[in-house]
Formats: sequence, structure tokens, C-alpha cells
Amino acid sequence: MHSHDHSEWRHDHVFDTGNAAAERGARVVMWITAATMLIEIAAGWFFNSMALLADGFHMSSHAVAIGLSAYAYAAARRHAQDPRYAFGTWKIEILGGFASAIFLLVVVALMAYGSIERLFKPEPIHYPEAMTIAVLGLLVNLVCALILGKAHDHGHHHGHDHGHSHDHAHGHHHDLNLKSAYLHVVADAATSVAAIAALAGGWWLGWAWLDPAMGLIGAVIVAVWAKGLVGETAKVLLDREMDHPVVDEIRAVIKDSGAAGETELTDLHVWRVGRASYACALSLVTHDAHLTPGQVRDWLAVHEEIAHATIEIHRCPETH
Repeated sequence: MHSHDHSEWRHDHVFDTGNAAAERGARVVMWITAATMLIEIAAGWFFNSMALLADGFHMSSHAVAIGLSAYAYAAARRHAQDPRYAFGTWKIEILGGFASAIFLLVVVALMAYGSIERLFKPEPIHYPEAMTIAVLGLLVNLVCALILGKAHDHGHHHGHDHGHSHDHAHGHHHDLNLKSAYLHVVADAATSVAAIAALAGGWWLGWAWLDPAMGLIGAVIVAVWAKGLVGETAKVLLDREMDHPVVDEIRAVIKDSGAAGETELTDLHVWRVGRASYACALSLVTHDAHLTPGQVRDWLAVHEEIAHATIEIHRCPETH
């Protein structure tokens, strides 16, 4: 005998795409970054500084990527009630984070190429102008980091309000789309700090090689960040969640709640459908003639993060 049942939707868990603070923050940071980019490119042309032009075009890639994060929030919100998205639209945000991380790797390649080229073909650097714009770039990035940091704090408290204590305890409650935007800003700030240090060394000590050397070091650091973000977002997109603690907790609940030896879990699939929400599909073999999917759902209710469950019960022949 087969018994199938589906739990009711818990929209507050699954449709957690409404992080308005993060969307607002990403949009504001995108416009600030775009404005700074235009200033740097104009200054580069005016001062005939390749360093400033390069930094301006480098910043343009960050503006595009942060814009992508803002668009992902808007798309997720716009389609949140579309019934064609079986588990909500949260993964649009993750897709935005993934694309942004790939973009960051492209930026890394351009940074590395430009730095290696400068090592072999040094060009005269307009130190006073370049230093001024690099400091301006750093200040802008610090302001942007504060804006996104506040948006993250708002989202964090929002998560607490919804009672997702499990994922906070295990460190899995992340807004990966916001994290990708934040990484672009931090990467820009890091390159600004490196540029200031390199320009200072070149200006006062005559070490022209410092500028491309710092560019290479910065590229390596940003590559490590981007690689980590690609891994985190890809894990969600590919439903690679079977190593999450909630999987073992589901197994333990079934083992502890079923009468000794009467009910056995034979198949289990768990995947993430929200920032701290999971869906599961499980099959049970039981000798208990009275076991219902409703009872199994009651067992699972101790874990709030399980937003949706599909339960299949196979009864042994002697239970009929």
C-alpha cells in the first residue's frame, strides 16, 4: 500500500525574497559606483592617466555586477506570487549571486593581465592625481560597504524574527546575492588600498614596480573570494544539500519517533527552497498499520526550517 501526502505551504518560510533593505542597498550602491566610475574615467582622460582609466573601467564591471544583484532582488519580488515557481523565487537571487561571482572572476583576469603587462612595460604614472582619485575611490567603497552592511544586519534580524534559529546556529543563514554585491565593494576597496600603498611607494621611493605587483596580489585575493562565492551559490543551485545537518536531524526524528524497529526510512531527499527553508521527500517502510503522513509531519514539526514535505508510506504485507 502507498500513502502520499503533501504538507501545506508555509509562505512565510518559502517566499523570503522580500529583503527590501538589501534590494534598496544594492540599488543605491550601484548608482554610487556608476557615478564614481564616470568621475574616474573622466579624470583619466583629463590627466592622461592610464592607471585612472583602468581603475574606472574596472569599477564599471563592479557597477554592472551590483546592478545584476539589484535586478535579481526585483525579479524575485516581482514573480514571488507566480504559481509556476513551485518553491518560490528565492533562487533568482542565488542565480544573481552566481552570475555576479563569475563576473568577479572576469575582473580578476583583467586585473592580472593589466598588472603583468605593466610589469614588463612600465608607463609613467601621474602620482598626485592618481593618489587623489584612489583615496576618493576608497572613501566611496567604504560608504557602499556601510550601506550593504546595514542591509545585511536588517536581513539578519528579519531572519531572527521568523525564528530560523537552526540555520543561525549552523551558520547557513546567508543572503548570497547580497554577499556577492558586498564582495564586489570590498574587492574594490582592497584594490584602492593596494593602489594607494603602491602609489605612495612609487611616488616617494621611486618603486614603479609596486603598482603592478600590488595589482597581482589584489587579483589573487579577489580570485579566492570569488571562487568561494561560486562554490556557495552553485551548491544551492544544484541542490547539493545532503550534507546539511538538517538531513541527519530528519533521520534521527524518524528513528526516535517510530516505534522501535517498526518504521524504517528507506529514501530521503532534502533541498533548499529559501534562505533558511528546506523541502524534503521521504519514503518509509512500516509495520505500523495506523501510521499516517500527518503523524510523520508532526514528528518533523520540531524543525521549523522544513517548509514542505512529501511523505510516502509503504506498509508491510502483514499489517493489512
